[in-house]
Amino acid sequence: MEEMYFTIAGCNHYFGSDFMKKGMKVKLIKEPDNEYDKEAIQVKIKGLGKVGYVANSTYTVKGESMSAGRLYDKLGDKAKGKVVFVIDGGVVCRIVDTGVEENLNIIDSDLQ
Repeated sequence: MEEMYFTIAGCNHYFGSDFMKKGMKVKLIKEPDNEYDKEAIQVKIKGLGKVGYVANSTYTVKGESMSAGRLYDKLGDKAKGKVVFVIDGGVVCRIVDTGVEENLNIIDSDLQ
């Protein structure tokens, strides 16, 4: 799996980001019915619930991390990430599980 990074944006609308630390696990859930963004991906932390969204704007995506639009088709309906950096204006995470079955090509070739 290629390394993919994303920024959590909008934390200030929920619990803030002061409590987030490197290594924390996050869960990503696509939200296709979101009335504002059809590529919205919410970010949750166990025990807290929603803590923000995968950034999808040039104003909120930090560094070389990917926007929700660039990530959307690379992820299943649910995926997992880990916090890498907590910086001003966002939290940068790495995808650790895309939620997509990566062995589909192997299975398809076995069937032929």
